Amino acid sequence: MDWGLKNRLSRIIKPHNNRALMLAVDHGYFLGPTEKLENPKKVIAPLLRHCDSLMLTRGVQRTSVPAETDTPMVLRVSGGSSIIGEDLSQEDITVSIQDAIRLNASALAMSVFVGSKYEYQTVVNLGKLVSEAEQYGIPVLAVTAVGKELGKDARYLSLACRMAAEQGAHIVKTYYCDNFEKVVESCPVPIIVAGGKKIPERDALQLTYNAVKAGAVGVDMGRNIWQSEHPVAMIKATRAIIHQNANVDQAFKMYKKLASEDSQKKSKGKKQNKKKPNQNKSKNKPNQNKPQPKKN
Repeated sequence: MDWGLKNRLSRIIKPHNNRALMLAVDHGYFLGPTEKLENPKKVIAPLLRHCDSLMLTRGVQRTSVPAETDTPMVLRVSGGSSIIGEDLSQEDITVSIQDAIRLNASALAMSVFVGSKYEYQTVVNLGKLVSEAEQYGIPVLAVTAVGKELGKDARYLSLACRMAAEQGAHIVKTYYCDNFEKVVESCPVPIIVAGGKKIPERDALQLTYNAVKAGAVGVDMGRNIWQSEHPVAMIKATRAIIHQNANVDQAFKMYKKLASEDSQKKSKGKKQNKKKPNQNKSKNKPNQNKPQPKKN
């Protein structure tokens, strides 16, 4: 593995503890304006410094992320189908390696749909992407996409993750399941676990803890952070599990404390805004130009 590729990987998976907290904000590439991600710039701003890397599309990177950030970008380079289309698995590579380099991507991400109608297309595209990215020292993250008909059991996920690794993926993103240790053992490259749909905060923290305990390097969490009522509190609590070895009780206690402080701050801000006089409100002064009644 060349120095540049090692260096980029070390920015995503921290070498001192082999852990990673990735923040996913790439949902719009097939879901459109996802709930609470309608304004990516506003969502990303308070969370950016708390994640190890940011998974996103080139459009969101160019429009919604400050170029001054030190946070590495994991650039999604696949797409082609929407949530209202016939088949989400019909994806292709949509971003050139040259554009990824211009965006200073630390890694490239694409989905593979093992067992789907377009399995062949996505798996072959992964192999081609790895071959091209390796020429420039850029690691590739393969996302083992799942569907209603594919399931999320250890047997299927082991197959999908192993196939992705065999094609040369440097990191594999997949879903947590029962017997997840078997999935990790069967995959020779680091596995990062997807957060999935929004669930209660404690459950999301339990997912994070279970994934790391089973051998994953961390999580790539999106909706369970920015769809939370207190996103900053949630990402800090998640980070505590990944990088501070906190257990679920400790992390959830941290979340509740930070969430309470956030609520108090918001409440105080609202009260202050109500107290401020309206500067534009007209004052009840007599109109100097209005003719005065004559005296008798």
